[in-house]
Amino acid sequence: MKSGMTQRMIINHARFHDQIKSNYKHMKYFFFLLGFLVLVQYSSFCQERPRDKGVVFGVLPTGPLNAITDVQGVKVGHFTKIEGDNIRTGVTAILPHEGNLFQDKVPAAVFVGNGFGKLAGTTQVQELGNIESPIILTNTLSVAAGIEGVVKYSLAQAGNETVQSVNAVVGETNDGYLNDIRGMHISPEEVIEAIESAEWGNVEEGNVGAGTGTVCFGWKGGIGTSSRKLPDALGGYTVGVLVQTNFGGNLQIDGVAVGEKLGKYPFRDAMEKSDGSCMIVVATDAPVLDRNLERMAKRAMMGLAKTGGIASNGSGDYVLAFSTAETVRTPYTPGAGSLESVEFIRNDDMTPLFMAVIEATEEAIINSLFAAETMVGRDGHRVEALPKEEVLNWLK
Repeated sequence: MKSGMTQRMIINHARFHDQIKSNYKHMKYFFFLLGFLVLVQYSSFCQERPRDKGVVFGVLPTGPLNAITDVQGVKVGHFTKIEGDNIRTGVTAILPHEGNLFQDKVPAAVFVGNGFGKLAGTTQVQELGNIESPIILTNTLSVAAGIEGVVKYSLAQAGNETVQSVNAVVGETNDGYLNDIRGMHISPEEVIEAIESAEWGNVEEGNVGAGTGTVCFGWKGGIGTSSRKLPDALGGYTVGVLVQTNFGGNLQIDGVAVGEKLGKYPFRDAMEKSDGSCMIVVATDAPVLDRNLERMAKRAMMGLAKTGGIASNGSGDYVLAFSTAETVRTPYTPGAGSLESVEFIRNDDMTPLFMAVIEATEEAIINSLFAAETMVGRDGHRVEALPKEEVLNWLK
């Protein structure tokens, strides 16, 4: 009897030992996989930026992330679609705050630098001075899908059960050189996926979302972002910018004529042109109403000009600016007849915000170029990434 018990104990001990070894192997695999995923996530947000190499744009400090998400409440989501040899496109969603935008609208304004484009929802923004839905960026022929996605998303939100009208704001650039744009490969469901994936924190740049198939200054363009934090003496407000770069001109970085040095600039011969588009989204937590938001939006075009952009005849250059400040939001209260009282920044105090927009826009555009990678797309078209090391040598 004792011998049988001993034997069973030995067998159980062996099984226990084998179980520990098996669990240890599984744990090793788990931690290896976890470490790999963390590394992938980390590397995706550690894209090389010119500021990391000592190239500084302007004099104002950036926010902690140097991204539009430094503006409290702003979230960004991407849906990237790269399939086969010809599909190179996507969606980028910007949410001014995490709540129900239709029920809690934010003041906003639009400025048109050059109007060869299809920015949906602009007339209501200009008329009423607010935004009531997520902002969507995509390709030119997917604007309709963007509208449908935003409308479906908004109607499905709790509290919107009786809503019968949604003003979807959808911007675009034409990614048809690298992408099979005529195939209209973006669906409303993929737009909703971009919205629902939106988050705070680092914003991936370059060949992602609406920037997947874009071209800028003859090099691979994409999504870029930057921010500025005003000193407390100037209000302590934050300004963030996100861009979708797909335009041309004579690239300049920190005053250096990079386009000329690299031999890529407009009208080098009679056959070349420099059309394209740029969508610019400006966010701030400063309590600014629509009239002064439009003035801020105008300054974004100055930031584009500092990079060498020329707003050509065929370019759709649009700026959409909004404020996240809770004190200036407009609640959706049908039938209400009460007066509203708000506090907002005076005209005399706007200049620092103007400067912040210019600096952040310039840096966001250059960030998009530094983050973008060489891409081969439709019909074998190839667009090279900006030769960063060569450019950085000129900027030292």
